[in-house]
Amino acid sequence: MKLLKRFLLVLAIIIVLVISVILLNGYQVYSRALQKISLEDKVNSVRSNKNFTSIHDVPDYYKNAIIAVEDHRFREHGAIDIISIGRAILSNIQQKSLIEGGSTITQQVAENLYFIESDENVILKKIAEIFMAIDLEKNYSKDEILELYFNIIYFGEGYYGIAEASHGYYQKEPKDLTLYEATLLAGVPNAPSVYAPTINPDLAKSRQGKVLRSMVEYGYLTQEEADTVLAQQATE
Repeated sequence: MKLLKRFLLVLAIIIVLVISVILLNGYQVYSRALQKISLEDKVNSVRSNKNFTSIHDVPDYYKNAIIAVEDHRFREHGAIDIISIGRAILSNIQQKSLIEGGSTITQQVAENLYFIESDENVILKKIAEIFMAIDLEKNYSKDEILELYFNIIYFGEGYYGIAEASHGYYQKEPKDLTLYEATLLAGVPNAPSVYAPTINPDLAKSRQGKVLRSMVEYGYLTQEEADTVLAQQATE
């Protein structure tokens, strides 16, 4: 029994040390990213883009669609969402594959601002992303973070941000997007090479269905409103 206790104690110490080393290395990746350009300067560079779109210039149903399908507890949690992470881990174990990531909108903003093209270890990038997400939550409001999200996310076909996507796919300003168009675009960033409407129209509509179901589930649309959009799919 004493031998077992000692073994478990040593094992626990080893696990703590390994985790500590990983966290430290991840923090160093985060620190190096900030040394290259501060978060404030990075955000200001996004805002200075000629295509930057204010959160007030997109329809509410587009913002709601993003939150519903990407991170429905966005306004309730901080930088990370433990509930979503736990659900993603359980789902991945059940499916025996990495089909869910559990990243919050804030984490996605952090990734796209700093780490999307980084060649660092995936685990270290994820940790660095969490540290950066914490910074974002400390310094910016939820609306500002959401605004950053739809201005930097990739929509396929070379379109970055909602302004380029709206003009590229529909030749109109983001504020003029219909509910149909907004819900279709909200589903694209999950996998732009798969869900871009010009590449795989059927898969794009399938993903749009997921967006609509999520909006109904979380109270952003009635079932009747969602059904109207689904009926429109057949004519598009």
